[in-house]
Amino acid sequence: MLFDTPVRLGVQIQPQHVQYSDIRDAVFRLEEMGVDVLFNWDHFFPLYGDPDGEHFEAWTMLSAWAEQTERVEFGALVNCNSYRNADLQADMARTVDHISKKGGDTGRFIFGTGSGWFQRDYDEYGYDFGTAGSRLNALAADLDRIVDRWGKLNPAPTRKIPVMIGGKGEQKTLRMVARHADIWHSFVTPDELPHKFEVIERWAETEQRDLSGLVVSNELKDRDEDVADALFDAGTRLFTLGFSGPEWDYSLVERWLRWRDSKNA
Repeated sequence: MLFDTPVRLGVQIQPQHVQYSDIRDAVFRLEEMGVDVLFNWDHFFPLYGDPDGEHFEAWTMLSAWAEQTERVEFGALVNCNSYRNADLQADMARTVDHISKKGGDTGRFIFGTGSGWFQRDYDEYGYDFGTAGSRLNALAADLDRIVDRWGKLNPAPTRKIPVMIGGKGEQKTLRMVARHADIWHSFVTPDELPHKFEVIERWAETEQRDLSGLVVSNELKDRDEDVADALFDAGTRLFTLGFSGPEWDYSLVERWLRWRDSKNA
């Protein structure tokens, strides 16, 4: 696992309770500030606050970010596998990847994905909610289809699109991490990480995959520098920060950028 790579800061712009012009302005400012990765989330309704408040769809937004931005990587934290056909997801990801290439050598899109959990999305948009187990089984099958489709598309993606998988379940999710992920994202505590690494490594042996390139990602929400230091010491190298409007707290982002820079000095 890549414990010797630079620390990066990702900011998840929550697409709720704001106008899109506010989101566009936040994207511009965060890239100018030096944030490494920008995320949104893949839901159809706000996750907190007014449940019927303003909200925007993830993938169309990511396409706009691909064109707007110049340097940052970006993606959903995370895509909900249940909402779109697997081959369509692959094609959308490839297209957004190409849009974001612009004048560079490769695109900047990260394919963050998960099995889904927000039942209101399913109920109101007509998807079968099933069970946690059935959704995880579907994600495992669909990840194989997505990777296979990337190999068939013309033109192909501009690079091996990084796959980010979120979660910590040891029987299904971490096996998917071992099989497919370039980035593993979770909320686990520093003390939990060594055990989770052992589980991932065991699954990697089963999957016959080298995980020396796996990047470990974790959350900064409600955490201070002491916890972030402990996560860093345990191997975390991508740190994500939730960012909500319309009163965007850029001072919080500046604080974590200073912390990032201190680790990379």
